[in-house]
Amino acid sequence: MLYIMRHGRTDWNDRHKLQGRTDVPLNEEGRRMAEKAAEEYRDIPLDVCWCSPLIRARETAEIVLRGRDVPILTDDRLREMSFGDYEGQENSFDIPDSPVNVIFWAPEKYTASVGGAETFEELFARTGSFLREVIDPLMEQGKDVLIVGHGAMNLSIISQIRHLPRKDFWSTGIENCKMMRLI
Repeated sequence: MLYIMRHGRTDWNDRHKLQGRTDVPLNEEGRRMAEKAAEEYRDIPLDVCWCSPLIRARETAEIVLRGRDVPILTDDRLREMSFGDYEGQENSFDIPDSPVNVIFWAPEKYTASVGGAETFEELFARTGSFLREVIDPLMEQGKDVLIVGHGAMNLSIISQIRHLPRKDFWSTGIENCKMMRLI
């Protein structure tokens, strides 16, 4: 089985700031969420956890898997989507003419980088190579795998596995510290 989980809450989540690759730690609520997830998902068998190297994802994985004999491995391809110059922008949706909003409001129209932000093509290329090179062989071996990552990065994996059109990129959503079964 393949499962995916988004990291716990951070202060930037609470302030509606674009995090992207900015390395923001979990806040106390995020840690509580991860503790609750550890309890809720403790009986789900897992052989390995692949995780983003960003601290909010690593800390979530460490809390969720504490006391279990599940290795936590990181891969740079699981980092969050880069929002370039817009990382740290607070409440971008309250700024109607903010160019970064096209990523969220019309993902199918976001084809060129805005302010140095990563494109969907770049995001899908790196997460797609991770799926082919790491996850596919593990699935062929019958392993139970958890990926702990981020909103956009996780959705790129979900979109590829479920063959979603780009316009539906954000439709699945993934709540903080909720485990979703993909395969």
